[in-house]
Amino acid sequence: MSGRKLPPTAYAIEEGQEYVPLTAGQTLTEFTVKAVLAGIVLGMIFGAANTYLGLKAGLTISTSIPVAVLTVVAFRVFKAFGLSHSILETNMSQTVGSASSSVASGVLFTIPALFIWGLNPDWLQVTLLAMCGGLIGVVSMIPLRRYLIKREHGSLPYPEGMACAEVLVAAEEGGEQAAGVFWGIGVGMAFKLLTDGLKLVRGVFEVGLPARAAVSISVSPPLIGVGYILGIRIATVMVAGGVLSALIIIPTIYLWGSGLTEPLYPETVKLIRDMSTDEIWNRYVRYIGAGAVATGGLITLIRSIPTMIESFRLGVQQISRRASDAVQAVERTNRDLSPRIVLIILVSILAVMTFVPGILGYLDSVPIRALASLLIAVFAFFFVTVSSRIVGLVGVTSNPTSGMTIATLLGTSLVFLAFGWTDMAGKATALMVGTAVAIAASIAGDTSQDLKTGFILGATPRYQQIGELIGVITSAGVVVLVVMLLQYNVPGGLGGPELPAPQATLMALVIDGVLDQNLPWMLIAAGVAIGLVASAFKMPVLAFAVGVYLPLETMAAVFVGGLLRYLLTRKQKPAEAERRREQGVLFGSGLVGGGGLTGVVLALWVGLRGGQRIEGFAPHLPHFVEEMLALATVGAILGVMAWFILRHGTANRKVA
Repeated sequence: MSGRKLPPTAYAIEEGQEYVPLTAGQTLTEFTVKAVLAGIVLGMIFGAANTYLGLKAGLTISTSIPVAVLTVVAFRVFKAFGLSHSILETNMSQTVGSASSSVASGVLFTIPALFIWGLNPDWLQVTLLAMCGGLIGVVSMIPLRRYLIKREHGSLPYPEGMACAEVLVAAEEGGEQAAGVFWGIGVGMAFKLLTDGLKLVRGVFEVGLPARAAVSISVSPPLIGVGYILGIRIATVMVAGGVLSALIIIPTIYLWGSGLTEPLYPETVKLIRDMSTDEIWNRYVRYIGAGAVATGGLITLIRSIPTMIESFRLGVQQISRRASDAVQAVERTNRDLSPRIVLIILVSILAVMTFVPGILGYLDSVPIRALASLLIAVFAFFFVTVSSRIVGLVGVTSNPTSGMTIATLLGTSLVFLAFGWTDMAGKATALMVGTAVAIAASIAGDTSQDLKTGFILGATPRYQQIGELIGVITSAGVVVLVVMLLQYNVPGGLGGPELPAPQATLMALVIDGVLDQNLPWMLIAAGVAIGLVASAFKMPVLAFAVGVYLPLETMAAVFVGGLLRYLLTRKQKPAEAERRREQGVLFGSGLVGGGGLTGVVLALWVGLRGGQRIEGFAPHLPHFVEEMLALATVGAILGVMAWFILRHGTANRKVA
């Protein structure tokens, strides 16, 4: 493999030209025990970290690239013990490992709403549901592979898939790229332990202003890492939404409501003038933010409708064509799981959800579960097709999964309302329909990216598809376990100040709004208006709306990460700017992993101690000194990150 690079045809191809995979003509090991096991372990690690991040910030990151990098490192360790490997084995490990982030996304968008409603689903119930949704997503995408991945090569870029191919090829030459991930993990763990474990530093820097306004920033390595990954544009849009809430909406509500002599709905006890900043946010701003987020998700979905319709039409045509193909010998790089196996898996999953009580909520009736399974099949069939093509155009991070989930919940809730299933059991079942569809759509996008990587490298699609199924099955239980661990061991639980679970809270509001018909619609309408105004100004509506919904401290941490990327890359030559971007993204991914894993470990420690909170070693310092120490810690995280990116870039340049 020495000196091997991807050919130009990996990115662009002329009409009549056919792409030749990197390993064409070679016989290489691929689907091996060590490849699968390495992928399972890495998937569990990053699945747990992404779960924590999603509950705290309302978003997850694509783990494909860091999993690819760490896979190469793992196989270099194997090699030190005399176990050789091929690039197709590293690709298989990455395929298995990357599935966890998609499972986490679907679970986080929905399942915490059950706890917010006061329900306590058991681990097995939610795990089986997550598995069912993930398996549906994988097998439903399989008939689309030949069209979307092979025939559309050169037209659909699949950015994460191509990036993973580049990483795997480059990493075959050396482990340099892994340094960023490991440094980020170490720094993320150290600072997270400093704030949440030892409690030597406050977790938030905050300055109070008149009329309940406040400027704040979270001392959070994962959020800073996310900001660097997103970049200055999206980070600025998100913090602008946070500024609107913290410095305009909250003071306006306080000043306007200070003269009221009765509580303002939906609050029924406390007067506005007696409320704290957090109480005003909880009782009023979160409904405004929910309206904005719902509007952003639906606008994103509406804008994608032309692509969705075209994708769906082409997908159905391709499925029909594949079903009518005569069985014939095909080359290894074009072998999928057979249509018969795909159909058997799909029918089996729908049968399990229909006849096994509990998986689809609390309505103990086979006809109701059958209807819910039918709704899952219909929505998943459509959105899997949509998701698989959209990620080919814009990437996994821009896939409007939340909009698809909202659309699914609206449709399902309206059906349930028509049948009169409006109690808590009906709500839980509607939510679980949305859970399965959200996971299916999310994992379909991940599967598409992984199959693109395999297509470029020359992997066997059937083995990758089996790897995706294994990744779903092995990561689902870990993701659900982390959700429950955090629910029962973090103060306030899911939906509380520590873990606001914004996406799931929004999904609960959508279902409540349809089935109870008692939401504070004026507040929701204000949020809708904010979303429409943002759209009119050509802003990324969903990013701005999430900023409105989440506390400013969260968005400010994301912003400084994006600002650091801007400062480090803005006046550099293209090659150097790209190197700094790549190193920062890998370091930022490490921050997410290290901070998230430390949060999970600390929650586990609390659980082992019977729920007793971690006291730490908080020093008794004047309030002003504590605030300055928190701000200095944010600066230290940024400083270490900048130092590594600049140093590593210089080292690479000297080697070149």
